[in-house]
Amino acid sequence: EVQLVESGGGSVQPGGSLTLSCVASGFVFDETAMGWIRQAPGKGPEWVSSVNFNGRVTHYADSVKGRFTISKNNAGNTVSLQMTSLKPEDTAVYYCAKANIARKLAGTWSLDDFDTWGQGTQVTVSS
Repeated sequence: EVQLVESGGGSVQPGGSLTLSCVASGFVFDETAMGWIRQAPGKGPEWVSSVNFNGRVTHYADSVKGRFTISKNNAGNTVSLQMTSLKPEDTAVYYCAKANIARKLAGTWSLDDFDTWGQGTQVTVSS
């Protein structure tokens, strides 16, 4: 059974930082791309970032590029999202997600590229 367990959410002031972590199990982690998806209150889910199976290639939505960093640790079956310069519009539930492919060469990902999401962790950015 595929399991994705997120941690690290919380409340932070604008300009602050948070790091989300996800522990994965139940599939061959080092052959699978991973990503983060978020859903803000009253809005649909939005792809945020992805990392290819080997952790060497990363992709970001324009809204977070330059502020967020995704990383993948195949030895520990973990994927992390380091978030800096947080804005109120980053407020959302963040989901760790397992991709249904190993890699993408181009930077455009869609929600259809993911087949399993975790339970989510809340990130609130407010003064």
